[in-house]
Amino acid sequence: MNQKDLAEIGNAAFRLYGDLEKAGDHARAATQKAAGGLKSETFALGGALDNVATRWIDQVRSLLDACAHISNHLDFTKGAHAGDEVYIGTVLSNIDTLDKGFDERKGS
Repeated sequence: MNQKDLAEIGNAAFRLYGDLEKAGDHARAATQKAAGGLKSETFALGGALDNVATRWIDQVRSLLDACAHISNHLDFTKGAHAGDEVYIGTVLSNIDTLDKGFDERKGS
């Protein structure tokens, strides 16, 4: 994978996080409102729907955590590999300098 691929995946995870957070909160609020309305009218279904909303919140949080983990990990990986590439470039540059020095010493 290259830096561009990692960045695209990380950005997609970040966008998914934002979209899921908004949509998940909207669904939670609507479900809780419906549950409250049913409870106030003494329907037993209100309690069950409230339980669904609670489970929904837990599941959305798990997915949000996973998206954040993917995005953060790819940001870290991108930075780590960029540092590795700088180091490798420096080492190769130093080897080239040494080779030139040996060539000069041999009289080439």
